[in-house]
Amino acid sequence: MKKLSIGIVGLPNVGKSTLFKLLTKQDVNIANYPFCTIDPNIGIVSVPDSRLTDLAELSESKKIVPAIVEFYDIAGLVKGAASGEGLGNQFLSHIRETNAVVMVLRCFGGTEITHVENSVDPLRDMGIINAELALKDLETVERRIVSLGAEARGGKKEAVVALPIMEKIKTALMEGGSIYEYADEPEVRSLQLLTMKRQICLLNGTTDDVPEDLKAELAQKGIAYVVANVSDEAGAKDALASMIREAYTTLNLISFFTTGEEETRAWTIRRGAKAPEAAGTIHGDFENKFIRAETVSTEALLEAGSWSQAKAKGKMRLEGKEYVVADGDVMVIRHG
Repeated sequence: MKKLSIGIVGLPNVGKSTLFKLLTKQDVNIANYPFCTIDPNIGIVSVPDSRLTDLAELSESKKIVPAIVEFYDIAGLVKGAASGEGLGNQFLSHIRETNAVVMVLRCFGGTEITHVENSVDPLRDMGIINAELALKDLETVERRIVSLGAEARGGKKEAVVALPIMEKIKTALMEGGSIYEYADEPEVRSLQLLTMKRQICLLNGTTDDVPEDLKAELAQKGIAYVVANVSDEAGAKDALASMIREAYTTLNLISFFTTGEEETRAWTIRRGAKAPEAAGTIHGDFENKFIRAETVSTEALLEAGSWSQAKAKGKMRLEGKEYVVADGDVMVIRHG
């Protein structure tokens, strides 16, 4: 994975565009009325990681290249979006391209900023958003069931296998259940279902604003959350860094590094990836032509003070094709 992409979703006027501006420092259109954001704003954000700076200092690198997150600021959803209410379907389609969803829920009170539902209730808002995502997925799945049925009647074996899975997903969507258990099914992956996206919640307000029933619901669903008053730039900075880290954890991602005089760079891979797959993120040819990797942990390299000292102290290892890369590994790839 060369980059992580996250869609920022929520009802109108809950702080999505303010969050986006804070994340990216881009001058996006923010206004106190629904549907202000008509096209998704896309911003590139560096993943905060102090290990990069430490390694760059050690190697006296000319430049630092962090891992990045691509954030999509998506227009406010409203009740009925799946059937075209508000700005409707076009924005739901933008979420399909992302790896995960940050759901912004308004927890702060006050009447200065209009709430589209006329009251502040983040648990209700979360239900509205998830219902709209599920309704859009239901529409997608029902269309696929029709086509799979025709293929199955025509004798296509793959369709015969996929059809009952799709029927189970339809039932789960209608009953408000989870469909994560079907995530590894090839037929399901190809549909890019919205409710299959991993979620993180940004609770916009202070810790005192967050209701206990919302905390309980998020805990029950296993959804990570970060509390941040996004209108307070100074106070939100650490919370937003935490949100990016939560995204890595939620999506089971880690970083490994390459370092030298020219540059120190962070690379994003899935946890459990083997050395050839990691090599492939650096250059596509490296995966197939992988021979071995010289590997040392960031901590061991920094403690040793140099690559040569790490080798001399036995901290550097030669790892082959079956090696599972660890978070924070510093690697030199040898390839054919």
